Amino acid sequence: MKHYLSSGIAASLLLGSASFAFAASELTIESWRNDDLSIWQETILPAFMKAHPDIKIKFTPTAPVQYNAALNAKLEGGTAGDLITCRPFDGSLDLYSKGYLKNLQGMATLDNFPDSAKGAWSTDDGSATFCVPMAAVIHGFIYNKDAFAEIGVEPPKTQAEFMAVLDKIKEDGNYIPMAMGTLDQWESAAMGYQNIGPMYWKGEEGRKAIVAGTGKLTDEGWVKPFEVLASWGPYLGDGYEAQSYPDSQTLFTLGRAAIYPSGSWEIAGFNRDADFKLGAFRPPLPAEGDSCYISDHTDIGIGLNAASPNAEAAMKFLEWMGTKEFAELYSNAVPGFFSLSKHEISLSDPLADEFISWRKDCQSTNRSAAQIVSRGTPNLWNEMWVVSANVINGKQSPQDAANQLQKGLSSWYEPQMD
Repeated sequence: MKHYLSSGIAASLLLGSASFAFAASELTIESWRNDDLSIWQETILPAFMKAHPDIKIKFTPTAPVQYNAALNAKLEGGTAGDLITCRPFDGSLDLYSKGYLKNLQGMATLDNFPDSAKGAWSTDDGSATFCVPMAAVIHGFIYNKDAFAEIGVEPPKTQAEFMAVLDKIKEDGNYIPMAMGTLDQWESAAMGYQNIGPMYWKGEEGRKAIVAGTGKLTDEGWVKPFEVLASWGPYLGDGYEAQSYPDSQTLFTLGRAAIYPSGSWEIAGFNRDADFKLGAFRPPLPAEGDSCYISDHTDIGIGLNAASPNAEAAMKFLEWMGTKEFAELYSNAVPGFFSLSKHEISLSDPLADEFISWRKDCQSTNRSAAQIVSRGTPNLWNEMWVVSANVINGKQSPQDAANQLQKGLSSWYEPQMD
């Protein structure tokens, strides 16, 4: 802890002046969001420090791929920052189980978040919550408005309309209907299966049934989205099997593809790189009149290092994270990463505003393999990568893909064992 104090004040500290000890607090935030460094330095932290001039905060990110290892090393060595940016579910649960994160249960600010948000950073039984929810990303389809106008198509609302739009774009011949490859596999699961799937397995109802063992991954609601994915191949362009995630991003931002299956996390980059008007539409309903579900995935939170010498000041920041001020500030500063709080907020980015508007009509759910069911071997989430890509590539049938997922899960997860 650094002190910006005169020797006289330092002497009073030795006599136990709690007020001066608090005034000396300088906090450090650990994070993997190195691309957000300037936003935190120039927008978010100054807003907090203006209201709390006695607390100084530094945002010290690590590269995303290095974050987990670096953070664990710092925590083990006792050199980690006061505030820890938390990935959702099992990674942060492991940190809490090891005693590195403080139990925040009972904090008033947590009342400003729904249980679905707090669940990403709570123990399985809900007895402890160890990170304050910060933001979620929402899955959907981003499209080239200029291309749609040129071809004469409208954003589809149902699966039948979606296929008709893809057919018209392909028939026009000037655009690849959808920019997505299967080389890296994870896109097939994240941007494909998890994007459209909640509509079929009914969001949290279906996800929780798998966790409880009352539902199977071979049930109709889990096979149907694979059947939809099996139809995507002819619309992804030549050579999509060898197309990487960056390749797909480039195809879309260069205006060569009309639709990009993805989510709100792309907004800032696409706003920067695309020179055409952007729009977004929800995952299509299986049929007109069906209920709407969206993958509104808890992505990021912040917790308190249990060994922090500045816990009182750090708690001030965590309390602020539950306010409307923070929700609106963060959601506008980082378009596409939406506050998880219950506050009604206004967004200045029209594409971000479109994504978040879906919460009014649709039920939110997390990615189906994010909690509990990917703790064993084979890892369910990694298995979803493989089979989703195989289905799109025509190498595996939808039923076989579902059978493989169920067989793998039931081999180690007791609630799913026959």
